[in-house]
Amino acid sequence: MHPYLNKFLAVCLLIFCCACGSGKEEKTGEELVLQDDLGRAIKLKGQPERVMAFASSMTEMLFAVCDTASIVGRTPQCDYPAAVYSKPVVSNYPVDLEQVLALKPDLIFTVEGITPLDMAARLEELGIPVYYQKYRSVADILKGIEDLGRIMGREQQANHLADSLRQQVQAIERRYSGQTQQQRVLAITWSDPIYVYGQNTILTDQLRILGAQNAVQEVFDQPYPALTREYILKMNPDVLLGGSIERLEREFFSLYPELRKIAAYRNKRIYQPTGNLIERPSPRVVESIRELESFLYP
Repeated sequence: MHPYLNKFLAVCLLIFCCACGSGKEEKTGEELVLQDDLGRAIKLKGQPERVMAFASSMTEMLFAVCDTASIVGRTPQCDYPAAVYSKPVVSNYPVDLEQVLALKPDLIFTVEGITPLDMAARLEELGIPVYYQKYRSVADILKGIEDLGRIMGREQQANHLADSLRQQVQAIERRYSGQTQQQRVLAITWSDPIYVYGQNTILTDQLRILGAQNAVQEVFDQPYPALTREYILKMNPDVLLGGSIERLEREFFSLYPELRKIAAYRNKRIYQPTGNLIERPSPRVVESIRELESFLYP
């Protein structure tokens, strides 16, 4: 063999061996780096195998997409699906660090506004990364399902679920597009003081899909602002959500008798939505939209 050819082959072999060695080292010591919805960098040692959520909506997502054996705990608010009751309960407000550490999760999912950032930082100091999602629309929920599937290595299941929900939402939206008169809906969360679903909540997008609108048109800093009686009288909602007529008569209108003048009261357009549907950005979002549809178009 030609001496130059020998040298050339030796160099090639050396380069090949170095490349293989470097790739192997990168694979073993490789960190999985994610970016959550708050723009935070989340570093994982690998694909998470033990997870939990501090938000009941995300617990529902985990059960809808993941191998349930990978879910190691739940919060006291988690009540769906029924299988969630088989998981250990962990306090999320305030977070019980001892309970969390005992469960050894590789990753905790949460939602903006549920878990304080300083608590997430504390958990990360203890070796438990925290991944935040945030939602402003129904589309954000579907994206959240897809993101969770990607993180958990369950992309096929997550994409199938998100696509199915997306098609159902689009069909409903087509049915009510072009509504000339949009019903104004006020949803209350608390009676004294009066807290309501503001413009920057998912309810606003759900109502848009149904050809209606949130009666709260002003954008407040808080997603659930406190309103005065005068403010509500002025907006004069067509539909009121928050409880049955009997319940709100006792707990709401008895406190604010002047609000009996609003259109929703005069026309008996007062409804009680299912609590864990309307308040959760979960895979049951289509079920929530359909319940709202039954109130708006009885």
